[in-house]
Amino acid sequence: MNKKQFLQQLESALQKLPSEERYDILQDYEEYFTIGLEEGKTEEEIASSLGSPRQIGKELAASHQIERASTTATASNIMRAVWAVIGLGFFNLIIVLGPFVALVGVLAGGWAAGGAFVASPLLVLVSNLANWGTFQWFDVFVSIALCGIGLFIVIGMFFATKAITKGFLRYLKFNASLVKGGLRHG
Repeated sequence: MNKKQFLQQLESALQKLPSEERYDILQDYEEYFTIGLEEGKTEEEIASSLGSPRQIGKELAASHQIERASTTATASNIMRAVWAVIGLGFFNLIIVLGPFVALVGVLAGGWAAGGAFVASPLLVLVSNLANWGTFQWFDVFVSIALCGIGLFIVIGMFFATKAITKGFLRYLKFNASLVKGGLRHG
């Protein structure tokens, strides 16, 4: 593969990145070719030493999505980052998607429990209106206690969601760096 073919394939693989970032990356790879040619290498040798342009594109897209999710941690940005990392290799389908689904389940369960506990006084009120004449003070006091516990759960879930989001994004970065060629100790 020569320089032109390599850069065309790389540009094609980088279509999901913003044009400014794509331009910078292509300039960097053109520079690799220029330096390699000055060292006496052929375009084919340089292209083979750089690796697959499609894989490079996937890795750069995953890095971009992870950084985007790190700066603006919205659900859609996190999902894009998860899918970008999964796209790096089939093995990531299990290694990334499994923990992601488990964490989403834990978070959803915690938020649902907190919300249900907070709403318990309303449920007691609705129950007493639907079954007129069955009012008991015990139900009111228990529902108020559950509401208080629910408020603590909701506050805890707020902080847990932030911490789990940051931790999972670090896990995605770790996984992406592992796929890119291992961890660099320095």
